[in-house]
Amino acid sequence: MRQLLLLRHAKSSWDDPALSDHARPLNARGRRAAAAIAQAMRELGLSPDIVLVSSARRTLQTLEALTPFEDGALVEPMDALYLAPWRQLLEVVQAVPETARSLLLIGHNPGLHELAMALAGAGGMARGGPGLQRLAEGYPTGALAEFTIAGHWRQLEPGNGRLVRFIQPRDLLAADPTEAMS
Repeated sequence: MRQLLLLRHAKSSWDDPALSDHARPLNARGRRAAAAIAQAMRELGLSPDIVLVSSARRTLQTLEALTPFEDGALVEPMDALYLAPWRQLLEVVQAVPETARSLLLIGHNPGLHELAMALAGAGGMARGGPGLQRLAEGYPTGALAEFTIAGHWRQLEPGNGRLVRFIQPRDLLAADPTEAMS
């Protein structure tokens, strides 16, 4: 079994209208959410072999909050992941070396959400439980979906993933009432 982790970048700042979308940094809430997801990943033992990350500033800053990884993952920033549609994301995953057992993809919506739903497949709602229902409702900033994948990366197709868990920052930051409201 292979593990596919899909992480949407944490909340970004819109404070500087002069910045391009690609150059927007994380805001304070996003930095807290990224740190919470990093802690959850460590507690769950989620340590990827390969990390593919969009070249946007907010995705790279989200990655910074997660590092270092326990086993020293290979990290590759990719321009092709910036606002990529789900089919392009799927092609990138299919091209991952077969030696990789765990892959973390850090990207953007709507492509990331659409990829997660495609992997779960049409029959996924019946077998996916509450995690899949929450995923179907939306993919908020900083959210992490963990899938198990049977077979080789190059064979990955819609419906071939099984959602293990879907973690949203608001679940992790629920002790802080100002975070839970967002």
